[in-house]
Amino acid sequence: MPENPAASELPAEGVLSRIITTRPHTARIWNYWLGGGDYYEVDRAAGERIRQLHPGIGDYARADRLFLGRAVRHLVTECGIRQFLDIGTGLPTADNTHEVAQRLAPDARIVYVDNDPLVLAHARALLTSAPEGRTDHLDEDLRNVDAILERAARTLDLSEPVGLMLLGVVIFIGDDAEAYDIVRRLLEGLPSGSHLVLSHTITSPAMPDVDAAVSYWNQHGTPWITQRTPEAVARFFDGLDLLEPGVVSCSRWRPQPTDGDEPVEVAMFGGVGHKP
Repeated sequence: MPENPAASELPAEGVLSRIITTRPHTARIWNYWLGGGDYYEVDRAAGERIRQLHPGIGDYARADRLFLGRAVRHLVTECGIRQFLDIGTGLPTADNTHEVAQRLAPDARIVYVDNDPLVLAHARALLTSAPEGRTDHLDEDLRNVDAILERAARTLDLSEPVGLMLLGVVIFIGDDAEAYDIVRRLLEGLPSGSHLVLSHTITSPAMPDVDAAVSYWNQHGTPWITQRTPEAVARFFDGLDLLEPGVVSCSRWRPQPTDGDEPVEVAMFGGVGHKP
């Protein structure tokens, strides 16, 4: 398989020519829900239709972002992690992985991985690093595990613990066996002491409007989303020491007073696991 150049090495026109503006895209809609400005009218319209079907969608977009911040802070301050491999970066907003990590440890190194052209185009301008650390960006698909690990090793020392960030990205792998295998192989490439931070859209009888929203998305948007039960999400952490409180609604993973209102249950579940 030929190696793709890093996003920072791609010519801008090569990235921008891959952007499809006639169909809504999940990264741009997520940006819209988070209050960003990097979306098109087709994304706004789809985002509002999904909000009608599931009024709490904005809550779980924000809950997932806050979960990222709390998890990264924990890994930096409590576990001494100074390296992060963030796959499925999404469009940059506030408090991206490198911002949270380097605010606490300026020498932290972060490799972002995404294959969405709009994400890559913005990564050049927005995902900058503290002088003491480093931030790199790879144009790569989650399925290409070997290529991700090989290219990430140019920036990260894979003999030292790494925080593997998979927030809202495994939902795009429809086959269960393939999804679990991808996560397993990624973790096999990382040493003892590494951590997995993963979030995933769930399906639950208690939240039928979520199923309706995902069904609408899968008819009109791209890429296709797969929901899993909380028990199925927990399987991604098999073989790891799961940190308390386990796999829960992202809003309920170690909430902080600075998060704002009392956390509400959202259909995005997450957890953090330690590789023994």
